[in-house]
Amino acid sequence: MDLEAYSAVHGDRWQELDRLARTRRTSGADADRLVAGYQEAATDLARIRGAAPRTATGDRLSLVVSRARLRFTGTPVDPLTALSAFFVRQLPAAMYRIRWTTLWVGAATAAIAVIVAVWITTTPGATATFGSPAALRQYATEDFQAYYSDHGLGAFSAQVWSNNAFIAARMVAFGITGLYVPVSIVQNAVSLGVSAAIMHSQGRLGDFFLYIAPHGQLELYSVFLAGGAGLMIAWSWVAPGARTRAQALAEDGRALITVAVGLVLTLLLSGLVEGVVTRQEWPWAVKIGIGTVALGAVLWYQWVLGGRAHRAGERGDVEEFERGATALTAG
Repeated sequence: MDLEAYSAVHGDRWQELDRLARTRRTSGADADRLVAGYQEAATDLARIRGAAPRTATGDRLSLVVSRARLRFTGTPVDPLTALSAFFVRQLPAAMYRIRWTTLWVGAATAAIAVIVAVWITTTPGATATFGSPAALRQYATEDFQAYYSDHGLGAFSAQVWSNNAFIAARMVAFGITGLYVPVSIVQNAVSLGVSAAIMHSQGRLGDFFLYIAPHGQLELYSVFLAGGAGLMIAWSWVAPGARTRAQALAEDGRALITVAVGLVLTLLLSGLVEGVVTRQEWPWAVKIGIGTVALGAVLWYQWVLGGRAHRAGERGDVEEFERGATALTAG
């Protein structure tokens, strides 16, 4: 079956069905057309599924058919079921799709940070450009550690979380530009390299890693996830494959924007570790261990649970939420 030709022939009828299904108040004639259109579209969907079980055309038509069926049947959908489907299948599947891009973003960040730190450390006079000897000493011996203890626990955690979540959300949302994510990656990596070089110049490089390690593992990985999602959205625009660019951007954007929801939660967890754990007078092994467990939980969620959902055919978009919302508003 030529899906493009089939869609061109029947597409207007599907659009009309979708319009009727979205209409809150329908006349008797519209209701008749809704039922008739649903029956015809259901037949079309069966033919498409028979030719190719999983296609973008079939998935979109499936959503239209489901919305139309709910419009005249009013079948309720349990919100808890929709939430469960989102967090158990859709979100981990979306995160799983960007697993390799996430690792590439992480590798690029680490490489740039190391290059910057080594260059500053080995270039005579480079460290001095960032401040006077007294200012650098104060940064390394006082300011760096005081950052984690000068504010109240709750306020500090909230501030860290909101700031990082905003940065990550922008990386996903502006990924379409193709430039925002690389620029953000470079800026973040350079900041890490400069901080490491300054701490090294004062003999405090060990403190740099100790204070960052508890929360930094998950915080940085969350930023890598955001960068991976943004780059994948940009790539769908550059290389759409058999789809049109608008279609590829709409489909992949819908799927990967769900990653932003996951980032809110992962950054909340890293913010709690930074605000609660890092400042404690516990052994560093304990504090770093807590951060490692937090990162491990997110990695399991992305790679193991996400892999299962992906292999089961989950695409990681918000279709289930749309169906639930349609059911709750139909009537």
